[in-house]
Amino acid sequence: MSTLFSPIQLRDLKLANRIMVAPMCQYSAVDGSANDWHFTHINTLALSGAAMFCIEATGVEAIGRITPGCLGLYSDANEAALKPIIASVRRHSKIAVAMQLAHAGRKASSHTPWDGGQLIPVSEGGWLPEGPSAVPHKPEEPPPLALDAAGLKRIVDAFVASARRAERLGIDALEVHSAHGYLLHQFLSPISNKRTDKYGGSLENRIRFPLEVFEAVRAAFPQDKPVGLRVSCTDWVEGGWDIHQTIELVKELQKRNVDWIDASSGGVSPLQKIPLGPGYQVPFAQAIKEATGVTTMAVGLITEAKQAEEIVASGKADMVALARGMLYDPRWGWHAAAELGAEVSAPPQYWRSQPSTQKALFGKTSFGTR
Repeated sequence: MSTLFSPIQLRDLKLANRIMVAPMCQYSAVDGSANDWHFTHINTLALSGAAMFCIEATGVEAIGRITPGCLGLYSDANEAALKPIIASVRRHSKIAVAMQLAHAGRKASSHTPWDGGQLIPVSEGGWLPEGPSAVPHKPEEPPPLALDAAGLKRIVDAFVASARRAERLGIDALEVHSAHGYLLHQFLSPISNKRTDKYGGSLENRIRFPLEVFEAVRAAFPQDKPVGLRVSCTDWVEGGWDIHQTIELVKELQKRNVDWIDASSGGVSPLQKIPLGPGYQVPFAQAIKEATGVTTMAVGLITEAKQAEEIVASGKADMVALARGMLYDPRWGWHAAAELGAEVSAPPQYWRSQPSTQKALFGKTSFGTR
């Protein structure tokens, strides 16, 4: 029996399998609001066979977006735009819908990846990003504004407001984005955090603000719904954030009732040297799980059904999260279930789509026609 397709429960949220569609930025919103692209994208992957879909990094304030095209949940208009999309998913899929709440910090005001991804100057329609310290992401860029006490409070309040909007939308789970060189990761890493107050210097101080944000989100979201956190487990730069510090952070998050850790890496420095390869980040999820016992998600170049099955069956992680693999194959979950002898949920309109060589992929033994 497939472990990948065995159920798992996160608080009151019951998932039929161990697969999540990872949050993937689409850079296609207008003033933070979703549109027909998001409708198509989300509804397509809601039928992937995964048990949970996580909406892309969603800015908690306008200046916290990575690009001008990034999704947001900081206004009534943002909230209203997502409402019919979520309603459509609910009509046609049993998938749980999560959302990743995010703030880009000093990596905000950037061009989309297909336009080069570089910082957009204020003179060209961008905005001045903020960060833990006045240290630019790249030496040739102007430095961000260093956040003061009022700015830190404003951002915590923004995360809380977005969490409450997510609840009004009926979102099933939240993931706090503390990875990939964005704001919360910037506080964690000594590469980007040069503060001398209680939010900088020691490990205890550098993890303080991310923990405050997590606590505030956890308190604002219904207690029966899970809240997880994505973390970059290493900067891939000497003297930066690493897996040992990550484990200490996770131990503190456990005290604050974190429901899962999504173990990623990198993003805080252009000097990073990442040894890419299939499942290259799985050892981070395994190390966190072994050290803390917390529920972990493995992510990063997980593309094959047997590969995903081995990760969860061997206990290296409790779940897998797929991004590019799902974009390439929007029915990845169906195909993995067929290969591993498991079942997935699918709408009846698609029941006749399975090849004649596959039986009961959708829990049916035969399909008749007139």
